[in-house]
Amino acid sequence: MWVVKIGGSLTSDPLLEPWLALLAELGGGRVTVVGGGGGFADEARRLHGLWQFNELAAHNMAVLAMVQTAYQLHALQPLLQPVARLADIPRTLRGGRTALWLPFELQRPWPDATTHWGHTSDSIALDLARQLNAERLVVVKSCEVDEMQDLAALGRAGVVDTEFAGRAAGAPFPINLLGKNDLNRMRALLLGAGRHGGLADAQARSRGRAGYA
Repeated sequence: MWVVKIGGSLTSDPLLEPWLALLAELGGGRVTVVGGGGGFADEARRLHGLWQFNELAAHNMAVLAMVQTAYQLHALQPLLQPVARLADIPRTLRGGRTALWLPFELQRPWPDATTHWGHTSDSIALDLARQLNAERLVVVKSCEVDEMQDLAALGRAGVVDTEFAGRAAGAPFPINLLGKNDLNRMRALLLGAGRHGGLADAQARSRGRAGYA
C-alpha cells in the first residue's frame, strides 16, 4: 500500500486532473491519496495571524482545509473513493479502489505535539504512511524538487515542512518527492519501474534524502 500526498498548491493547477486520473487508473487497490490544505489552509493561517487565536483552533481549521481539498479532488475525479475513517482505508483498497482520505479524525479537543503550523500535511501524510504500514510515500509538489538536496535542506527551503526530515528518519519505506511535471516518473513507479530501486531507496534514506526512484 502506498500513500500519495498531493500538494495543496496544485489545486488550481491544470496538471491536477492528469495526476488524479493516473492515481485513479493505476492506484486502485494500492494507493491512498492525501490532499494538502492549499488555499483553504492559507486562509486559516491568515485569520490566525490576524486574530491571534490559539493554535488548536488553527490546527482544526487546517485539518478541515485538507478535507475541503479532498472534496475538490473527488469532484474532479469521482473514481477516487472518499474515506473518513483511517480504519476503513484497508477495506477500500481491498475492494480495488483508490482511497481518498478525509482526515476528520485529526481534529483535536486539546493541544498536542501536532497542533501547530510546523506540522503540515506533509508530516500528516508521513504519519499516515507509518500508521498504515505503507510500502512507499510519494509527496507531489507544485515546484521542481532538487534531487541533490536532502530532506533537511528541503525543509529549510520550504519545499516540505520543517518537521518532515526529522520525522522521516528511519522510515521503513522509501519516500519519493516529485514535482508536478514528474507525472511520467509516477506512472513508472506505479507500473513497477521503481520495484528494483530498493537499494537506492535504502541508501537515500540513510543519507536523509528522498528516495528519487
